Amino acid sequence: MGEAIEVPKQAKAIVYDNPGTVSTKVVTVDVPEPGPGDVLINLTHSGVCHSDYGIMTNTWKGLPFPTQPGQVGGHEGVGKVVKLGAGAELSGIKVGDRVGIKWVSYACGSCEPCNEGAEGCCPKQRVSGYYSPGTFQQYLTGPASYVTPIPDDLPSDAAAPLLCAGLTIYSALKRSRAKPGNWVIISGAGGGLGHIGVQLASRGLGHRVIGIDHGSKKDIVLESGAEHFIDITQFADDDVKASKLAAHVQSLTGGTGAHAIIVCAAANGAYAQAPFLLRANGVLVCVGMPEHEPKPIASAFPAFLVAKQISIVGSAVGTKRESIEVMEFASRGVIKVHLRTEKMEALTGVFQEMERGELKGRVVIDLS
Repeated sequence: MGEAIEVPKQAKAIVYDNPGTVSTKVVTVDVPEPGPGDVLINLTHSGVCHSDYGIMTNTWKGLPFPTQPGQVGGHEGVGKVVKLGAGAELSGIKVGDRVGIKWVSYACGSCEPCNEGAEGCCPKQRVSGYYSPGTFQQYLTGPASYVTPIPDDLPSDAAAPLLCAGLTIYSALKRSRAKPGNWVIISGAGGGLGHIGVQLASRGLGHRVIGIDHGSKKDIVLESGAEHFIDITQFADDDVKASKLAAHVQSLTGGTGAHAIIVCAAANGAYAQAPFLLRANGVLVCVGMPEHEPKPIASAFPAFLVAKQISIVGSAVGTKRESIEVMEFASRGVIKVHLRTEKMEALTGVFQEMERGELKGRVVIDLS
């Protein structure tokens, strides 16, 4: 079971102190006891995701309840197991093992969605950082059967963003049905999910990648392995420019458009443009979730979808198995997260950068 590790009674956590606004606060909380089948983890790092912003600001109108004051956010946590609950040793996890907590911190593993490889749709799931404690804190419990083991040669700060950003984009690429050699567009290619997706697609899965994002993110997208970069500010939302964007994509792909497009950008405009960038039998994978009032995909006309046999699919996070596969890609050096680390007190400022659309890659909070 490993050596016992001294655990304090209290520790630090970051809470959303005024949900509906961009505001966080570092507080002291009681360290929980692991229940049956659970482990207690001393978290050292947590990635910061756009989903955390939506939860904190109450701008994701699809969520069933508003966020409560005092909610500990975060869902990309990495740390060491310091205590086992009753029966947790049956999972093979030992004290001292490094593990990760994901967006879905618990899935039952026995319902129909879980059995179909759709753990993100489990009706009994718990979401880290939304009505259950998140990873912006130093100690957190999680089910021994569902935490993700971290490879020994992968640093904790680099592993954290893979638990949501890496896992979500990897699962989305699999759902795109794209084959090696196919053209794949990643919309929002310079962000947390996007830049990992460009690397996975180009270096891991053998796709030819076109990255779309703000011009300031050109370097990170091309360094991540994209063959082409498109500055979306040159192609605004009006119909004339949308048709110019489609013509430009066709010119890059031999005149026919992409086989798949993964929309990581949380923008309705990105979704409206996406179907026009696809060739016949193309697949649009919906990943990014825009804030405020939900809108349908503006260009998803049945006649157009029928004429080009276009598929639109949703992709919600991934499975525990896929999270292990993503860690293996990183361990082998196929993907390398572009990140910077910040202290706990800096989180509000990080969210303000996110709100302005200025973040490149991922920010990881050092919880130690």
